[in-house]
Amino acid sequence: MERRLIVSVVGNAACGHIDCSENDKKKWDLAFELGKTLVDKGCRVLSGGGRGIMRAVFAGAHASENYREGDTIAIIPSYGFETANDFADIVIPTGLDVARNVIIANSEVVIAIGGGSGTLNEISNAWKTGRLVIGYKNVEGWSAKLADMPLDDAVRYNFDDRIWGVTNAQEAWAIIEKMLPKYNKVFDRIPFGKPALKSKCPNNWVGPVKIKNQKDVKEI
Repeated sequence: MERRLIVSVVGNAACGHIDCSENDKKKWDLAFELGKTLVDKGCRVLSGGGRGIMRAVFAGAHASENYREGDTIAIIPSYGFETANDFADIVIPTGLDVARNVIIANSEVVIAIGGGSGTLNEISNAWKTGRLVIGYKNVEGWSAKLADMPLDDAVRYNFDDRIWGVTNAQEAWAIIEKMLPKYNKVFDRIPFGKPALKSKCPNNWVGPVKIKNQKDVKEI
């Protein structure tokens, strides 16, 4: 059994498809396209589960022919399930308020579309924990301001590491396919000035194991 890739999508909560500015409508359409493309490619989509970009990307995920229940995961800041949008399949109320941004940023890939201070916080957390970060550069907000540049002077990897700028879902997926294997470190906070990132195990998926011989089973 192979673990499916979970991609976090972050951005403006205040954009919608009706009664909104042209810039907000563009963000909605881009997020919808991205959600559909990610599920087309076999991924699950994670977000904060609220309005705007969060609802648009989940709606796009539901529009994919490959969609199945459980493909959209909402990390809610409050304790209430009812605050999740209507396209959220799995709802996890954290009660952590803005601190839940750390959980959202802990997917292997984080994609930002526009965004204000909350999105900036999620980008920062993803960067700090060694994740692949992608930012749409053709919309207003932090994703465009930071696209195609490193967030700080920290040397996370020994290649051209940056927030990868894109303009559409196809470009985002191309970056994921090409670059994700290179983002092979995980955050491991060690005191006394030691590096915060370490290499991943060759296989971090722990799942069902086929037993060839009953004698191979060890009691725990």
